[in-house]
Amino acid sequence: MARLRAFFTIIQMMITVTITITLMYMFNKHHRKIRQVWASMQMKLMGIKVEIVGEIDYSADMIVMNHQSIMDIILFEYLYNRNTAWIAKKEIGDIPWFGRILKAPDMIMVERESKSALVKLVKDCKNQLAQNRPLAIFPEGTRTDGKKLRKFKGGAKIIANKFKLKVQPFIIINSLEILDSKKLTQRSGTVKIICLPTIQATKDSSWYEDTEELMLETLKKELS
Repeated sequence: MARLRAFFTIIQMMITVTITITLMYMFNKHHRKIRQVWASMQMKLMGIKVEIVGEIDYSADMIVMNHQSIMDIILFEYLYNRNTAWIAKKEIGDIPWFGRILKAPDMIMVERESKSALVKLVKDCKNQLAQNRPLAIFPEGTRTDGKKLRKFKGGAKIIANKFKLKVQPFIIINSLEILDSKKLTQRSGTVKIICLPTIQATKDSSWYEDTEELMLETLKKELS
């Protein structure tokens, strides 16, 4: 049953993403609302409920979270009421047609192996922050099995320190059980989102390392 639901989800996503991309190009000034409607549709179609612990700080300039499933992005597109600028791998944006899901709303794409990537990343982040768009990033840099955190990459720290950002961390629980693209399974259920306290990034503090430790401890506590 979970595999059948996954098949249905893949088909409907191909259709609805195509429609969403088209609408974002047609009504570019309203792409945030279009993305949110799409995400809300996914939540209903997949039978997903959300449990939120703590409070979302909408004044934060950057949000960071653990990453285990494409469901993580859908959740925050659904929940977050600001026009987030996601920082994603350039390879996703290079996917024919479907990569425009990043290009149409002007998301930030990173070419990780390029020596000039960091300079471009900083420039792109500056441009999005100037438009009052909070940055959204997975500091692990890739997905996990949901039971651990990978060592954080340095990109989020460099950006937050450079622009002295307010950063709010989140821990996402159970999104991989809802949608697992590797095992091709999809189930209805509840995803838990734990909102951790917002931190002020400064170059002369260990805020990034402390955040990584806090997120790891919170994840372990939840899973235990």
